[in-house]
Amino acid sequence: MVAAVACGIPPAAGAATRCPGAGLSPRSATATKIDQATLCLINRTRAAHHLPAVSNNKQLGAVATAQVRTMVRMDYFSDVRPTGQTPMALVRSTHYPARAASLSVGEIIAWGSGSYATPAHIFAEWMASPGHRAVILTPEFRDAGVAFTNAVPGRLGTGGAGSTYAVEFGVRRR
Repeated sequence: MVAAVACGIPPAAGAATRCPGAGLSPRSATATKIDQATLCLINRTRAAHHLPAVSNNKQLGAVATAQVRTMVRMDYFSDVRPTGQTPMALVRSTHYPARAASLSVGEIIAWGSGSYATPAHIFAEWMASPGHRAVILTPEFRDAGVAFTNAVPGRLGTGGAGSTYAVEFGVRRR
């Protein structure tokens, strides 16, 4: 489980044009399009690596939503909450693992401001990071939940301006 900071790597233009909404600046009014574009970028890249697509999962999406909101509210940027809760603990607290013999999860987070907050740019940053790339390209993941919020933790030095993203990945084995 890793985190990325959006910096100066330009987005992959080709991927962005194939995923509607990938170049949008995150806004509450475009939340569904932002989430869909982020999942589209993930699945196009997985397909290019001959991996199965991940399906949008509402329970994982709820964990991702709670994670980005909590990071902003509690002013931290990490996969593990200051209270010690890990992504695995957060997913286990939902109905996602019901009837599963075993469970694997992964989380990627990022933040960006201005043009660095688009799904295309955030995704380019994740793919440029070996840890994030490994999570995105984990073959066994089958589900994902995407979320963003239009704020960043204050300690990141942007005065709260920008967007924070999280993607929760999972697979349930029966």
